[in-house]
Amino acid sequence: MPELPEVETIARGVNARLRGDRIVTAWFSSWPQPFKTSPGRQARELAGRTVLSVHRTGKHIVCELGPPKDGRTARGSHRPTVASEPLAQWIVHLGMTGRLLVTAPDAPPPPHTHARLSLESGLELRFVDPRRFGRLEFRNLERSQAFSGPGAEPLSIGADQFAALFRGRKLAIKAALLNQSLLSGVGNIYADESLFHAGIRPSRRSGRLTKAELESLRVALRQVLEHAVRLGGSSVSDYVDADGEPGLFQVEHCVYRRTGQPCPRCGRPIRRILIAGRGTHFCSHCQR
Repeated sequence: MPELPEVETIARGVNARLRGDRIVTAWFSSWPQPFKTSPGRQARELAGRTVLSVHRTGKHIVCELGPPKDGRTARGSHRPTVASEPLAQWIVHLGMTGRLLVTAPDAPPPPHTHARLSLESGLELRFVDPRRFGRLEFRNLERSQAFSGPGAEPLSIGADQFAALFRGRKLAIKAALLNQSLLSGVGNIYADESLFHAGIRPSRRSGRLTKAELESLRVALRQVLEHAVRLGGSSVSDYVDADGEPGLFQVEHCVYRRTGQPCPRCGRPIRRILIAGRGTHFCSHCQR
């Protein structure tokens, strides 16, 4: 599943290509699984709207949208609007295998394409999802609240707030990092890598970590995530960015999926165990 760096990379790519462009038409497949909002409503509501910006919230990609081209709100009023004021959102969750691709309209659509948004510029935005665990949702901000992630943002959380997330918890720290209600966007890859850089064994009870250990983990998590974003994320499965290009951070993994290979610090073999049903990779010597 794409994690924070992959989702951030895609959101930035889509924003760079489509910001200020206008959606002319929207097509959706007949499969029901990817849709939190019905395909018909999404097609109607998206047509004519301008893409004001695209950003990441947790593991979701949020497209901030202006009013329809004729200026009407969903309630039929014609009240003036500020050009930069979002009146709607299109929210994309990539699930396990989802891709959000910016392409030319005449490029052959990949199998399992579930949405195609035609833009005034001549570009096309496509949502492709072979396993159909992704979700697409439209929100009218005059009728519902703007989307927000379930947990704290790991790239900006402060030391005291980070420590408070784990205080008194019996969960293993690896399992706690994966809990999206605590931190939004952290998944298996970056939990393993951050715990390695912080020198913390993933099976340790999160509520027993010292304040100093938690601060080391917070800093390591932010550094790993930011470096992964700079390298375009990790392509360990079928992840590609908005232009269809793979990421590069996988070549810098220290422990993730390196079972039996030498630890880059001490040379001892990397171990793999299960925590919360997830494969977990660590060095038993460097992580205490």
